[in-house]
Amino acid sequence: MPGRRPAPGRDLVGSGVVTSFDDVLAANADHARTYTDTGLPGQAAKGLGLVMCMDSRISPLEMLGLQPGDAKILRNAGARVTGDVLRTLVLAVHLLGVERVLVVGHTDCRMTKATDEQVHETIAAGAGVDTRSLHFRTIPDQQRTLEHDVQRIRSSPYLPAGLPVAGSIYDVRTGRLEVVVPEV
Repeated sequence: MPGRRPAPGRDLVGSGVVTSFDDVLAANADHARTYTDTGLPGQAAKGLGLVMCMDSRISPLEMLGLQPGDAKILRNAGARVTGDVLRTLVLAVHLLGVERVLVVGHTDCRMTKATDEQVHETIAAGAGVDTRSLHFRTIPDQQRTLEHDVQRIRSSPYLPAGLPVAGSIYDVRTGRLEVVVPEV
């Protein structure tokens, strides 16, 4: 609406409101000035679904030689197959062209270095926040966890029987991807 002022803490480009997001909003404004719609559809062009860790050292497209639009990429702490990941994979498979799924853990993952209890204690000690109602899904045994998470996808009644699913570990030091749970 004309004349409407931004809500406190909201930044509108050029509005003079300062926020914690000024750097990324400015970068987006630069991006938008030269942006051209590629016309890519919302389908996964290579039929690939990726479940990956949110670790910012990992660039999924570069890691696998992909281009924008090639894959549906789901990221969370530890590359865990949670209920929400399964929900999203059901949508990706049935509506968005995903025909195969690769679960990608990685070396030097913080989720492999503590238990849920230790994470709760660390957050409580550092921030004074009680997070015991959350299940962080830390990873005591990366191989076994990856096998379990791959099996969760394979056994979902909402996904096609025979959907190719594999699990791998990405080495953040070498850039190599090793398949540790092969497609069956």
